[in-house]
Amino acid sequence: MSLQHAICVSLAEQSASGYELTRRFDRSLGFFWSASHQQIYRTLARMEELELVSATVEPGEGAPDRKVYGLTAAGRAELTAWTREPSPPERPRSAFAVKVRGMAHGDAAAVLADIRRQRDQHVTQLAYYERNAAKNYPDPQRLSDEELPVYLVLRGGIRAEQALIDWCDEMLAALDPEGDR
Repeated sequence: MSLQHAICVSLAEQSASGYELTRRFDRSLGFFWSASHQQIYRTLARMEELELVSATVEPGEGAPDRKVYGLTAAGRAELTAWTREPSPPERPRSAFAVKVRGMAHGDAAAVLADIRRQRDQHVTQLAYYERNAAKNYPDPQRLSDEELPVYLVLRGGIRAEQALIDWCDEMLAALDPEGDR
């Protein structure tokens, strides 16, 4: 997958300015595919050259004009072709897991503190996902064909965060049975 495909997905859902796209990455897509603002703008420019997106300029009233990007027919065809390709297996890279593995050779107390910090971050992220699900998908049985895939990705995030919390709890119980969680 490339950033180009993530942008295609976002623009297929709704046209947006570059700024709005970066906000979407900050609030949702970025949890699964991260990109800097500069990367998004560079990729949009390249996609415009390839005619995968087109831009219209909307005059700003008291503000700078803004370019709003929409997916072209060629962009939709690219997105369709990409969805037909099998996804490669994903292998996670985790500096955190390597650190835990090496804790016997370093500062074990610091690694335990890092496990607690990681756990706290996963609890915070899980709560964010659960609020999102409750607010936007109160009745999952009644989701439209467009809403269901978005909801299922959110459910994947919820399950992943819960699994990471459980893993941190397991590590803390094994490595620091007398410590506080």
